[in-house]
Amino acid sequence: MAIWFRIAFGFGVALIGALVATWLSMPLPWMLGALILTAATKMAGSPGACLPLARNAGQWVIGASLGLYFTPAMVYLIGSNALFIVMGMVFALVLCGIGTFMLTRFAGTDLRTAWFASAVGGASEMTGLAERYGARPDLVASAHGLRVLMVVVIIPFAFEALGFSGEQSGSLLRPDFLNLPGLALLVLLSSAAGFIFQVLRLPNPWVLGPLLVVAVLTYNDIILSGLPVQISNLGQLCIGWALGDKFGPDFFRRAPRYLGVAAISNLLNLVLAFGFAYGLYRLSDIAYPTLVLSVSPGGIAEMAITAKVLQLGAPLVTSFQVARMVCVLVLTGPLYTRIARWLKVP
Repeated sequence: MAIWFRIAFGFGVALIGALVATWLSMPLPWMLGALILTAATKMAGSPGACLPLARNAGQWVIGASLGLYFTPAMVYLIGSNALFIVMGMVFALVLCGIGTFMLTRFAGTDLRTAWFASAVGGASEMTGLAERYGARPDLVASAHGLRVLMVVVIIPFAFEALGFSGEQSGSLLRPDFLNLPGLALLVLLSSAAGFIFQVLRLPNPWVLGPLLVVAVLTYNDIILSGLPVQISNLGQLCIGWALGDKFGPDFFRRAPRYLGVAAISNLLNLVLAFGFAYGLYRLSDIAYPTLVLSVSPGGIAEMAITAKVLQLGAPLVTSFQVARMVCVLVLTGPLYTRIARWLKVP
């Protein structure tokens, strides 16, 4: 079957999922609808495929739109909550330890694979580290795919059930006007940043590159253009489409016990995130829903887009998630080396 037909079919499935989710008034319909229907059809054997650049395009939309929030007042607010951001970084390392224990104890997974599968970092970065340290990259990638799927699906529905929505502490209105020449320049500058980040092999290049450029412009009161809601919806659809495309017919048959324990670990991590966020809420003046998204074990793009669409402090959530990602990326390898030496693991 021609690849372009498979891509068109896959996009059609994702679009139908988004439209149905919108009709059903689901939370985050453009991302969740595309993700759920794409994943379901792929596991059923669908020939659909995802455009290779779809996830990059979706991440660009998230990065650029988030950058519009970083006014001087917002940067000051983030700086004033630096202590809580550091506490969130430590919490991520604790979750890694808990997940490692569960996978080694109940799934019989080797320490290397369990450690990198449990680290709350980006799937591609953790899979690369797993290969470097001799762990099983296929199992690591599967665990991270399952983690992101569970967090992205569970949290919006949980927030809807709990009534978490609307403008919250730490969120300021972003510019909402459209200037076509300004938008063209914004696309050019932010895309160039994403490409440079990718060439330099930096993590999450198509989120962090555009985010950095647009945030610097916004901080200096240079607002080229806002982003129309249609572009935001298309970005959400691309992310949902790309996430759902990772699930094939054999996904849950590869290592059912391993993935079962990973799923239970993910649920436990979410419960702990709600609890830890409540502790931070009592110590700070940050809204509780914002803190839940900030410390939840999801991906940067997915948690940031949830905060953005639900208006739950997107800049703070992004700051927490970026700091956590950097912490995990920098410390995961050295910590594993020390732990393996301590436990005398060959």
